[in-house]
Amino acid sequence: MKHTPLHSTHEALGAKMAPFGGYLMPIQYAGIQEEHRQVRIGVGVFDVSHMGEFIVSGSSALKLLQHLCSNDISKLYPGKAQYNYWPNGKGGTVDDLIVYQLTEDSYMLVVNAANLEKDWAWIQQHNESFGAQLTDISPETVLLAVQGPKAIECLSPLTSAPLKEMKVYTHLESHLGACPQVRIATTGYTGSGGVEIYAHKDQAENLWKTIIEAGQAYNIQPIGLGARDTLRLEMGYCLYGHELEEDRSPIAAGLGWVTKPDQLGIDQKLLSDQKLNGTPQKLIGFKMEERGIPRQDYPILNTAGETVGQVSSGTQSPSLNQGIGLGFVETEYATVETPLLIQIRKKQTPARVIELPFWKS
Repeated sequence: MKHTPLHSTHEALGAKMAPFGGYLMPIQYAGIQEEHRQVRIGVGVFDVSHMGEFIVSGSSALKLLQHLCSNDISKLYPGKAQYNYWPNGKGGTVDDLIVYQLTEDSYMLVVNAANLEKDWAWIQQHNESFGAQLTDISPETVLLAVQGPKAIECLSPLTSAPLKEMKVYTHLESHLGACPQVRIATTGYTGSGGVEIYAHKDQAENLWKTIIEAGQAYNIQPIGLGARDTLRLEMGYCLYGHELEEDRSPIAAGLGWVTKPDQLGIDQKLLSDQKLNGTPQKLIGFKMEERGIPRQDYPILNTAGETVGQVSSGTQSPSLNQGIGLGFVETEYATVETPLLIQIRKKQTPARVIELPFWKS
């Protein structure tokens, strides 16, 4: 297991550690429900330094990314970020990622930790036809996510950057307290606002202490990956290995909104056809109508007891105090308000399709 630069800090805080994406990561500190609620009402800080970061630069960088990425990279400009996925040429996805344009011919890609080696091999393979400069800066990069409705107010006194004026999915370089050079981005995976902060690993402990000290007045808390998962699920955000996979259509997973097939070099016709004509299955959000917690791979049934799909993610929502889940069902059962049954062990428990997200601020 690899460790992030803040591993000893998490151990000193008494974090429950577990393997995740090849790293030993903090899953919880005080408890998932408490940490979840802290992000929804205040501010919390996550160490997500397990994520991967690649720099793509040079005169061919845009052409390479247009070939690989689902979204239209030409719409980016320095200081703007964009959500994307990589089609795999077989109707599924290699990974989902965020692309940050740094300069006119330089981009930073942020990929999932579990897919880092696969992603690096994928972009190297396709770059043979383009000749862009590729650099894996993952080993030297620390990433902290400061999330919650109080995050911007908490961090603003530490920097001259106009955090309160930054639009969602933008980024800039600045200082943060005594940390001289960080990249602050209005991105995140919680739905409660805030920023993600990229810095060199040598600044990790100083950056963590700076954020914790600034957050004392806001009761800032360290947050583990357990709450990160329940937070993203309440928003209906996809997670690779659950809603996105090598053998699952990204259009079925609801990613048509970031699929711009015209410039794609991979799966162009297939994705265009799926956007136009639909898919046999669709991703839904559902709420349990009785006590019960849905989990990944539980069968989804129609009211006649016939299997029509499968749960991809599920939990007991800390915000709603109710079982919620995402799952893929035959398209005819994907309409909002459709009644369904979730097979939870030996019991068929009633549920209903809802409009995402589950949680609205």
